[in-house]
Amino acid sequence: MKTLANFFKNVLLIIELIFAIIFYNWEKVLFVGVVALDQISKAFVMRMFVPGESVPILQDIFHLTYVLNPGAAFGILSNQRMFLLITGAALIFATAYFYPMLKKADGRLRFGAIAILSGAVANLIDRIQTGCVVDFFDFRIWPVFNVADIAIVLGVGFTIYAILFRLDKNSVEGIGR
Repeated sequence: MKTLANFFKNVLLIIELIFAIIFYNWEKVLFVGVVALDQISKAFVMRMFVPGESVPILQDIFHLTYVLNPGAAFGILSNQRMFLLITGAALIFATAYFYPMLKKADGRLRFGAIAILSGAVANLIDRIQTGCVVDFFDFRIWPVFNVADIAIVLGVGFTIYAILFRLDKNSVEGIGR
């Protein structure tokens, strides 16, 4: 039954992505695309692997390793599920509140906010469903991560870049209003 529910959830994400593409709203395409890609890739890993299993793609360089992470990035705050759920929900509400103000800002800042939000939502889905986040990209020199984590890191990078180098005085004033 759980597999059937996950299947329908993924179908709905794909349908939502198709509508976003048809009516072209890049923010929605990015958000739904990241969440859909993340959830579909995690569903694949959960279906094909058992926790702890690792398959080398490039021996000693890149593996697919199924890890259940009960914490945040790098496993910090391990087993602090309620705190991580509340933090994730707070991030979503804060983004929803401030996003209308970002509509007038630099596109890189909006991209960063949407990428961070989509990654946070995708990982929050895991936390709600299982209490852990599914990670599987394993480069052996870095902690195992997933698609949502990539979105978060890129989002933070774009946000920092926009804040440090791209925001002009008018953009900053528009955000404060």
